[in-house]
Amino acid sequence: MTENFRPLPGAGNPHLQTLLPRLVRRQVKLTPFWQRLELPDGDFIDLAWSEDPQFARDKPRMVLFHGLEGSFTSPYAHGLLDAWRTKGGLGVVMHFRGCSGEPNRLQRIYHSGETEDARYFLDWLTRTYGAAPTAAVGFSLGGNMLACYLGQEGEKCSLQAAVIVSAPLMLEPCAYRLERGSSRFYQRYLLNQLKGNARRKLLKYPGTLPVTLAQLKAMRRIREFDDAITAKAHGFNNALDYYQRCSAMPLLPAIKVPLLIIHAKDDPFMTAAVIPDAQALPPGVEYQLTDHGGHVGFVSGSWRHPKMWLEQRIPDWLLPKLIPMQQIEKRPTEDDHSLARTGS
Repeated sequence: MTENFRPLPGAGNPHLQTLLPRLVRRQVKLTPFWQRLELPDGDFIDLAWSEDPQFARDKPRMVLFHGLEGSFTSPYAHGLLDAWRTKGGLGVVMHFRGCSGEPNRLQRIYHSGETEDARYFLDWLTRTYGAAPTAAVGFSLGGNMLACYLGQEGEKCSLQAAVIVSAPLMLEPCAYRLERGSSRFYQRYLLNQLKGNARRKLLKYPGTLPVTLAQLKAMRRIREFDDAITAKAHGFNNALDYYQRCSAMPLLPAIKVPLLIIHAKDDPFMTAAVIPDAQALPPGVEYQLTDHGGHVGFVSGSWRHPKMWLEQRIPDWLLPKLIPMQQIEKRPTEDDHSLARTGS
């Protein structure tokens, strides 16, 4: 049975839902194990693990792809990683290039349809630590990227299951949405994050982006950033060409692994264009559209004890896809280990 989301009482407003996780998850939930993965082209990506993977090879794995300018410190990322750890799994945030706090080296960054780094990482994961049941979760931009990857891989996909949350599956209408009404607040915030990251990159590696610092400073819309930087750095004609070629919606019918897609009707980043046609979805794709939740929000519970609904919903949906139910019931969790240590 599908678990419905009920917002925290009095906090059904989409903007409250979008912003509340930064209050509920102000403290990072766990200390990650960091690892740098050098890429074949001379660049790198940084990995934040829930524990040292060398000693957790047999645990079910969850790979997390963050949103635009997100990272391990994003509330949804470290919160879900900790929730997965307490269920007995191994989790990792694969940071997109330049998103772990250090600018990447090459004349490129990352974008909504760039799947090669994820593909390389997932192959490397199996080569390095052996085979184990593996799922992936993508949030917002990372969700669109993950859907692109799943569609491109089709029957060849090495993942056993996936979850996508608040993904802009049609990029162009979502870009226009951020330019209207109260959504402009989020555009300003995200654009400032993008510009700050790009500025650090240009200062450390001059000439690695197709703009000057003055041109960067003058940008006022994400669409301008995508037109001047994202498109030109990655071989698209312009922002519109990028949006059209990298929207994941057309690839959904090609997905062959079990997939849960979660959207909120009141998401201030989205429009109805991101809602897929149920008739066009493959049998293994489950779509959940909630009335409330905002953008990657989904805060429930009470004001005294707020709960991050996704931290329950996602592991509960994924684990049975990775491990037979009877084995899940027998698996020791972090809480079991704590009880054993205290003698309770």
